[in-house]
Formats: sequence, C-alpha cells, structure tokens
Amino acid sequence: MRIDEALLNEAKAYAAKNGRTFNSVMEDALRQLLNRSTEVAERPRVELITSDSQLKPGIELTPEFIHNLFEQEDIETLLRVQADAAQ
Repeated sequence: MRIDEALLNEAKAYAAKNGRTFNSVMEDALRQLLNRSTEVAERPRVELITSDSQLKPGIELTPEFIHNLFEQEDIETLLRVQADAAQ
C-alpha cells in the first residue's frame, strides 16, 4: 500500500497527539469511510416537489425580486392582523 507522504505524516502526528497508535487511527479512518458509504446507500430517496408553472415574461427571480415578494407578503400579513385586531 502506498500513502501520500504528507498524509502519512499528518496521520502519524494525529496519532501521537491523541495518544493512539498509527494503526488504530488508520483502522478508524477506514471504518468511517466504509460506514459513510453504507449510510449513503441506505438513505431513503427524497422526492423533490417541482412545478410546471412559468413566470410572466420579463420577470427574473433576482434576489431583489424575491426580497420584494417577501416584503409585500409581510405587509399584507401585518394589515390582516391589524384588521382582525380592530374587529
């Protein structure tokens, strides 16, 4: 087995710093890698919700446009709350 010298030195330094053997550090690293690939394979597939709706011509979803939409929604919500409180 060939390991990049810089990576090897880093792993040895990690082992020494943590009072462990180089062998135990390598075993843990390999175990984590294998567990991670198993976890990814076992994850349930997530279905993303999409829409076929189209924007009106000339409208671009810029950050400013989205900010304005949220701001408008906040204003409408505030007006509704005030109207409900007045009743």
